Amino acid sequence: MKKLVIAYSGGLDTSYCAVHLSKDKGFEVHAVNVNTGGFTQKEIKSIEANTYKMGVSTYKNIDAVATFYQKVVKYLVFGNVLKNNTYPLSVSAERIIQAIEIVEYAKSINAEYIAHGSTGAGNDQVRFDMIFQTLAPKIKIITPIRDEKLTRQYEIDYLKKNGIDMSWKKAKYSINKGLWGTSVGGEETLTSNLPLPESAYPSQLQKDGEENVILTFNKGELVAINGKKNTPQISIELLNDLASAYAIGRDIHVGDTIVGIKGRVGSEAAAALIIIKAHHLLEKHTLSKWQMQHKEYLSSFYGMHLHEGQYLDPVMRNIESFLQNSQEQVTGDVFVTLKPYHFTLDGINSEHDLMNADFGSYGEENKGWTADEAKGFIKILGNQNKIYHQINKTL
Repeated sequence: MKKLVIAYSGGLDTSYCAVHLSKDKGFEVHAVNVNTGGFTQKEIKSIEANTYKMGVSTYKNIDAVATFYQKVVKYLVFGNVLKNNTYPLSVSAERIIQAIEIVEYAKSINAEYIAHGSTGAGNDQVRFDMIFQTLAPKIKIITPIRDEKLTRQYEIDYLKKNGIDMSWKKAKYSINKGLWGTSVGGEETLTSNLPLPESAYPSQLQKDGEENVILTFNKGELVAINGKKNTPQISIELLNDLASAYAIGRDIHVGDTIVGIKGRVGSEAAAALIIIKAHHLLEKHTLSKWQMQHKEYLSSFYGMHLHEGQYLDPVMRNIESFLQNSQEQVTGDVFVTLKPYHFTLDGINSEHDLMNADFGSYGEENKGWTADEAKGFIKILGNQNKIYHQINKTL
């Protein structure tokens, strides 16, 4: 039999693919589910049990939460990456690591084929295919949903006909949850004017009042919350639990898809947004003006390339090296206050705080130069403008 690895999520599309490819196409199907956060052990066991009902030969769950953090999330924090100043790349970033783990597993068992359940209208098809063909160009990619343009009802009827009736009820909202946030899609996000209702978000408001939180960073990485040290990925999960109780981190992202159309999706990413904003504040105190400027556009490129599936381009490793190096002095505490639906950044404490210099206080006093030196500096600084306007007489 022809050996095939399928990226299996447990949903309708990948379930159809598993049955169709094993029963009708004669493949030896090996299902792989990659956990990049958001799955409980109970959910993982349930997916495994359901997978074997689809006729697969084997099922494997790969725990890639730590890998996801080390290879991607860490650099999204270093770069303060928010696509279109809104979206922390929650799902798009996950797909890259999932694709890499799947193709590496396929190579390890000498599979000749890889399948995924993406349609022909979204971003994921690009991310999966690009990773697969780059890392394993000899492995053929099988995509029944995309190739056959199947409807959801056709898939349900097919599975029922094959004795698999799992009440494939279409949820009103599509939820994709991971370490770095949750995406929320529904009929409202197909419009340009309707907001998502409160009930669409997975986390509901549970707390009133305010709660103070101290985030500790070491060289740009979140290493402790309120003095309690943990690995960065565990700290992210703990902060998300704290902040989601205040319904923090909701937004709707509008952006350009890889295939050239506009897309709109809701997101709930409490930990991601707080960490990015807190980290950025700490950088404002500890990095130089030119570090901040050059980091901004390089980080924007990094986020865009990642979103568009270009993770394996060598320029990404170049940018990561820059981002990593820029974090040498980004160490200290950031003081945050959690409130219903929002948060405030109260300040920082760092031994690398550049406000602590002895040259003076902004707008108050100067200790490192005289008044005459300031006048001379301003006069020379204005020379190029004087020359331009004198020659061109523009005003």
